[in-house]
Amino acid sequence: MRPLLRTLLLWPVLWLALSQTTAWQWLLAPLAAPGQTVLFDRTSLAALALAHVEIVGLALGAVLLVALPLGIWATRAAGQPFLGAVRSLGTLSQTIPPVAVLFLALPIFGFGRQAVVLALFVYGLMPSMQGVLTGLSTVSPAVREAARGMGLEGFDLFRQVEWPLALPALLAGVRTSAVLLTATATLAPMVGVESLGTPILAGLAVDNTAQVAEGTVAVALLAMLTSATLRSLEHILTPWSRQTA
Repeated sequence: MRPLLRTLLLWPVLWLALSQTTAWQWLLAPLAAPGQTVLFDRTSLAALALAHVEIVGLALGAVLLVALPLGIWATRAAGQPFLGAVRSLGTLSQTIPPVAVLFLALPIFGFGRQAVVLALFVYGLMPSMQGVLTGLSTVSPAVREAARGMGLEGFDLFRQVEWPLALPALLAGVRTSAVLLTATATLAPMVGVESLGTPILAGLAVDNTAQVAEGTVAVALLAMLTSATLRSLEHILTPWSRQTA
């Protein structure tokens, strides 16, 4: 529990750090050319980070709503014939560039958050889907048979045996999806949605290295803290996997 508490306490620290405009100005000033604005000044970095987290949270929620039930169904007897197709669906989603999904979604959703969430959902689906499929598919048949010998069947077998054994792979997949989405959400400004990609794209447009670095460093910090938080959550939810390792 302590590692998770430590990482959770780092979130307000990160937000406090992102709010220190003077410090960012001082750190990034050497990267700006004479006469250039050092920081993106239309929206605060903390506000952009909050918008970034909201987009990632919506997309990750959509990923889990699809990956969990679809992955569980594909590893049950009824869905077993479709397991290969479900795996291919997850792999295919990873091969489609998020930028392509963004612009394909424009005629349907127009500029705005819906197009961004759709693109992130498509791109982030594979790691979570593969985590569910791998975790449930690799449960030993001998373990299942032993559980049945103890009287466990159906949902009880799934809840008490298969789900706990699959949880480490599942959580690792979710963590990978979350980090990928955190990085990819920098594309959101391309369809008019603010995120930590806003200073990056604004800086690239005017050759302002300081603003590019502002967004890049903030995204990197957010991705690292997201990964650390979810890894700490894994340790709490799967203590047995740590002991066997």
